[in-house]
Amino acid sequence: MSVVRRLPAGWLLDHLSFINRCGYEIGDSFARPAGVPLGTCAASTGDCPATSAFAASSSPRGGPLPAPGDATEAEGRRATTKYVFREELFGVFKPRIAAAPEEQLWQVSLPETRANSNSEEHRQRTDSGAGDSVASARKKRKRKCVFNQGELDALEYHSKVRKLIWEGTLQLVQEGLKSGYLHGAPAEHSCQNNVVPGHVSCGLAELCEMAKQFPAVNESDCQAVHVLGDDETSVPEQDLLSCVTENGSSCTKIVVLMGQKYLVPPKSSFLLSDVSCLQPLLNYKKKYDVIVIDPPWENKSVKRSNRYSHLSSWQIKQIPVPALAAPNCLVVTWVTNRQKHLRFVKDELYPHWSVKTLAEWHWVKITRTGEFVLPLESLHKKPYEVLVLGRVQGDVKDALRKSEDVLPIPEHKIIVSVPCSLHSHKPPLTEVLAEFIKPDMECLELFARNLQPGWTSWGNEVLKFQHIDYFTPLQKKN
Repeated sequence: MSVVRRLPAGWLLDHLSFINRCGYEIGDSFARPAGVPLGTCAASTGDCPATSAFAASSSPRGGPLPAPGDATEAEGRRATTKYVFREELFGVFKPRIAAAPEEQLWQVSLPETRANSNSEEHRQRTDSGAGDSVASARKKRKRKCVFNQGELDALEYHSKVRKLIWEGTLQLVQEGLKSGYLHGAPAEHSCQNNVVPGHVSCGLAELCEMAKQFPAVNESDCQAVHVLGDDETSVPEQDLLSCVTENGSSCTKIVVLMGQKYLVPPKSSFLLSDVSCLQPLLNYKKKYDVIVIDPPWENKSVKRSNRYSHLSSWQIKQIPVPALAAPNCLVVTWVTNRQKHLRFVKDELYPHWSVKTLAEWHWVKITRTGEFVLPLESLHKKPYEVLVLGRVQGDVKDALRKSEDVLPIPEHKIIVSVPCSLHSHKPPLTEVLAEFIKPDMECLELFARNLQPGWTSWGNEVLKFQHIDYFTPLQKKN
């Protein structure tokens, strides 16, 4: 499981483990001619396993089982290649900015924290976090101007959630250290020296722009879904952009788009388009019980860097969530630490979509050594992001029926994980949300940059982190 530890405060997640358990195994002909690119599952029956076929059965002669990812000659002279996500992309071993010694989580014991929490000094520091932050900022930065309203709002919000985040993260980090998943003492790690693909030239967003120049197609002539065939590797760009692409098989497929290879995990579907071309998703005729949204929020740094496109609040409100949501749908929206955006989601966006706000959770980013990636008291950027959870309001009977046998959404939880070094690669919520929804629910991610088994994903860079350069094929035995 990707959940390393679960406590009342929240979860410690292993994002890398989740990706590698998605079943990135590809059936390959054992006698594949040299020079032929590795394709999709070659068997017409589509029986390529989503997980290692060898781990589930014993050796015919009672010998040791082959390791996962090994290519093994079997009935029909078949072999399997397993792809794993590049481990160095999660090689975050040091904070971006070192925290003060008293705020280094791996050096603090839980008994010490409990004792401190009972002291007047600790209470004053926790309860007046905003005031301390302001004083520290004035001392270190020697600012001549006063804080603007946005900064004051952020400090006030931080003072309210600081204790919950500090204590919950400390508990989960201590459990991670005990289990061996985290390593307390900073050390040199070999994966830091590995070459990481800094930029994969995908051109997906540009392709979505180009698609607007394609000849118009009569909607009645368009198919709602393009199902990837067993031997299909290349999908016409217009097909990808005009309907949902679905891999309904139990094996991973490789699709080639504009000369680039992308891995499509089993039981997943996606639509590559921008916000102006959402009709194919509506034509898919599915209603979703879970919708996760990671909007490209507008802010000054995004405008300056021109790193990715952004949407205004008005444009985000136009996303047809009500048309995509099933009754009592759980809606989860990622929000930056700007209070303007948080207020917009709770006061405008959710009411506009008929969604009732239920909770605010926090994703806390730590290093492999158990430190915040940024000081908790940092004024510019925090080591956490906000998730706003709500449910679609509608027919009371449908809501009661769908809420049976599931736990209510807690008001506050934290999700602690080592972040991927790739920008905006959010941790998976599948296992975190599992106890609050029924099994076999239809799940949708909007503004996605990767795919997940069992989910439909949409966005103008929906295949970005599925690029084959972000994965490593395990060594095959011939």
